[in-house]
Amino acid sequence: MNKSPRYRKVKTVNEQQVLEQAAEIIERHYLRGDVFTNPEATKDYIKYKLGRRDREVFAVMFLDNQHQLLEFKVLFLGTIDAASIYPREVVKAALEVNAAAVIFAHNHPSGDSKPSNADKRITRKLTDALSLVDIQVLDHIVVGRRTFSFAERGLL
Repeated sequence: MNKSPRYRKVKTVNEQQVLEQAAEIIERHYLRGDVFTNPEATKDYIKYKLGRRDREVFAVMFLDNQHQLLEFKVLFLGTIDAASIYPREVVKAALEVNAAAVIFAHNHPSGDSKPSNADKRITRKLTDALSLVDIQVLDHIVVGRRTFSFAERGLL
């Protein structure tokens, strides 16, 4: 009796899907832990979520008063070198999930993680807008080949 071999269909994944899965593992393992008060783990999480995008993406980590993740949400999609960000929409999204704190994140597809003057201005505008409704901004992380933390550099 000669049985024909059985073939399994192998699901292929691309690099972005692997990075997304890595971020989900970090989120799952540390969701109720202190990972999002740990700068290195937070930068890793964001790097896995946004690092390989080919256009600029602005996202927000919405956190509770213990700085545990309520939701990670991409709010704005841009072009290869810019994204329009609207403070009203950020405040609205934060209030919808009852966030006590936020961490902003965006990528630079060019690979240079140094924040631009526009990045600094929008961070200030967002911080000012959120402070009006008692929501704390913990950091703004820019992802390129490396990560840049506004908080670590004293820019917040």
